[in-house]
Amino acid sequence: MGSFFRGEFGQYFTPRPIVKFIVSSLPINNNSKVLDTSCGSGGFLLHALDKVREQANDFYDKIKEEKDHFHHWHDFAEKNLFGIEINDKIARTAKMNMIIHDDGHTNVIASDGLLSDAEMQSKSGNKEFKYNSFDFIITNPPFGSSIKLNEKAYLKLYELGSKDVDWLDIKYEVTKKRTPRDSQSTEILFLEQCHKFLTEHGYLAIVIPDGILTYSSLQYVRDSIEEMYRIIAVVSMPQTAFSATGAGVKSSVLFLRKQKEKTTEKISNQKVKLKEQLKKDSKFIETLEKWEKEKNTAIKKLEEEAKQKNQKTSKKEISEIIKISKITVQTTFTNKVNLLKEEMTEKYFTAKQQTLDDYPIFMAIAEDIGYDATRRNTGNNELIEIGKELSRFITHINKTEK
Repeated sequence: MGSFFRGEFGQYFTPRPIVKFIVSSLPINNNSKVLDTSCGSGGFLLHALDKVREQANDFYDKIKEEKDHFHHWHDFAEKNLFGIEINDKIARTAKMNMIIHDDGHTNVIASDGLLSDAEMQSKSGNKEFKYNSFDFIITNPPFGSSIKLNEKAYLKLYELGSKDVDWLDIKYEVTKKRTPRDSQSTEILFLEQCHKFLTEHGYLAIVIPDGILTYSSLQYVRDSIEEMYRIIAVVSMPQTAFSATGAGVKSSVLFLRKQKEKTTEKISNQKVKLKEQLKKDSKFIETLEKWEKEKNTAIKKLEEEAKQKNQKTSKKEISEIIKISKITVQTTFTNKVNLLKEEMTEKYFTAKQQTLDDYPIFMAIAEDIGYDATRRNTGNNELIEIGKELSRFITHINKTEK
């Protein structure tokens, strides 16, 4: 078991201060249906249970209203707490933890968390694991692992498991079909899987590597996030957050709320229209076609001039003679196209900011979360105050944004 807890399989068990911060920030109550899609030993589930148990203390006298007090939290544990863990041994550990803390174990299953809900139900026998049914998902998915198409056919079921045709590719007008990726990172796929499991306006709190937020190559992931979710908060964790478990990946906690389906469609359509309008206004296709003709004309001229100077030379030799000049022409063309695409991309992002609905996002950087790289207590945990502020922010969002 040690190798799993140290993270050799991409699994890094979430430190308690981070778990507590996430659970305390969310308005989970005894009626909430809660899921952890990568539950490990059950840390998130246990803290959710503790939260509801504390709420029972506020509602009922533990002695005079013992029965009501018990049912308040125990029914939640038994009927509303769900966990998925890919490793059977760790899943059993999670079940034991739930039993020790007075039940909730019946809804922890050993399964690949990226399977379809139907397949998950079939294999586990638990019909509660169905899409569009969870109010809260709190999770820390495995980082760095990849799902390969030749190993897991379900990759085809994910939109993030496919590639879109680049909107600035001249072939875009001919085919807009998505093509399957050979592989995709688990943390990216879980962003989509969690969206499927959530109810409308359900909340996802997920630990992600910062690369998802910053790498230019993952812009398509951020595009999907802004369509699927209303971004609630981004809370940056210190570099040392997972150091003790062997993970040096800089991470953040992302709080998201699932959009209404019509809102997702609206955002997606707005973005498509923006792209089409920009291409039309800038005569993008016409410009590329013009440059393509100019390039071909320049190359043809090189060939003709070389033939005139070397009339007895073979076609193959002519190609060799003009090779460097031809590369220069092609490079000039490529550079012009790339520059135009960069300009178009900048125009698109500017136009998108002006077009899509604007809303506030809670942003915070936690530099000290109660322990250092060696897990030594620092005596200070900034997540406590951040959590209080975030909780108030979420309450405001729930009241003002329907």
